[in-house]
Amino acid sequence: MRLRLPEERPTEPPTGYKIAHPVLSHDGTRAGFTGVSLGGALPYGVVADASCVYGLRHQAPHRRCDCGFHCVHDRSTAEALLCTAEHRAAVLLEVSVIGRYLRFERGFRYARQRIRAATVGPCICGTVASALADAGWGRPGWRALAPSCAGCLRGRTSVSLASFARLAGDGLRVVAGTGAVVADVSADGLGVPELAAEAALLQARLDWFQRQLAKLGERGKGGEG
Repeated sequence: MRLRLPEERPTEPPTGYKIAHPVLSHDGTRAGFTGVSLGGALPYGVVADASCVYGLRHQAPHRRCDCGFHCVHDRSTAEALLCTAEHRAAVLLEVSVIGRYLRFERGFRYARQRIRAATVGPCICGTVASALADAGWGRPGWRALAPSCAGCLRGRTSVSLASFARLAGDGLRVVAGTGAVVADVSADGLGVPELAAEAALLQARLDWFQRQLAKLGERGKGGEG
């Protein structure tokens, strides 16, 4: 007997979460995403159909293959993937799972998706990102992008978050995630707690220098004779 898995017929597409790298076409007219693992060499649009990355002729997802789009059920699970070094510049996607899918304990493997929203993380300096800039790598015909604030663009090819959403099309929403608040580093902007912290830091550095000088003095005395 052949074991048949239970079939689901949801009234609306299930929601899933995944991470991906935003990409911009070499001529700057199109925007999309590329995966972080299997199938990462094939950029896709906001609405896309999966195909077997091994070139097999079966429909994705196939039970005896690992092809198809992948996502997880929980947003927090997808956000945790952004902690790894190689995924720090990726963005968080909220997707609608469309068409055939296989349900797993932690997520779906499925045939078609619509990306509803992309959340962009902070710039490498910690400031809230206002743009997506050339990340220094890419795929044939596509530049990979990374979150950037205005101060870190430095002449790189870039697009604003709104422009990326417009180029991607199909109603995609692109929002900036949280980042560090830009502090006022001028002396006039410092209050008593900030000045006290600065003074403590300077005192700690002075103590360290005095200890180092004392060690050098002891070595000098030990070498006399």
